[in-house]
Amino acid sequence: MPPLRTLLILGRVSNLPTVWSNCLAAWLVADGGPWWRFLVMTFGATLLYIGGMFLNDAFDEDFDRLHRRNRPIPNGEIKASTVWSLGLGLMAVGYLSVSFLGSDTALLGAFLVVAILLYNWLHKMVAASPVLMAACRFFLFLMAASATRFGINGLALWGAFVLACYIVGLSYVARRESLPGALSLWPLAFLAAPVILCLLVNDGSYRSSAAVLVAGFVAWTAYPLSYLFRSSDRNIGYCVSGLLAGIALTDALVVGWDPGMTPVFLVLFGLALVFQRSVPAT
Repeated sequence: MPPLRTLLILGRVSNLPTVWSNCLAAWLVADGGPWWRFLVMTFGATLLYIGGMFLNDAFDEDFDRLHRRNRPIPNGEIKASTVWSLGLGLMAVGYLSVSFLGSDTALLGAFLVVAILLYNWLHKMVAASPVLMAACRFFLFLMAASATRFGINGLALWGAFVLACYIVGLSYVARRESLPGALSLWPLAFLAAPVILCLLVNDGSYRSSAAVLVAGFVAWTAYPLSYLFRSSDRNIGYCVSGLLAGIALTDALVVGWDPGMTPVFLVLFGLALVFQRSVPAT
């Protein structure tokens, strides 16, 4: 068995708090239900994410041997066959876990599995790979919402959509880490989608609280983005890591101000940043 750190790096576990925040946000906007169902959903989503990340390295083996020799497979820390087996096994257990929660959840879980496999297979070959990555989070959000007491509602659909928009902008930046070419600015506009939803949904007495959330989100998002435009210490990797942690803030905007739950999203955001200090997010 390879060292634990190798498995943590392969699974990119520093991003798990954002998976949990996606599940929590979807659960809250879809009116929730028995918490044991939420725990089963989050457990299955966690395994699907880790398994998908394992398969990402398995699919990228040839590319990594040429361009990213520090990754665990080309570095000789683990065999590619082991990564394939672990990745497929984790995804299978994760899917079986969520499918236990109902036919709608099983169907959306199947869509999520297909999206993960398509992304891992095609993301180095097609320019539309950010859309495929966004589809993964889109179906994750809807899958979690479908497991609630009443299932998917309108706000859950909009929440999944703005989350997907944010991921499109994030993934476009991430592509610049490993692929050549100039960085266009227009895809970054997708990062603003959660702000628009938050301001539209929270009106009246909730508008001031929503403005506080939006201000925090904008302030944080601007910080990692600043590393794209620095002349001396430009750092795309740091930018991507910061935006990944910001997924938890995106979920907070989708839910809106909630004295009981907003601090939970902030804790998950902080956990993502802390975990990134030990395990790379990308």
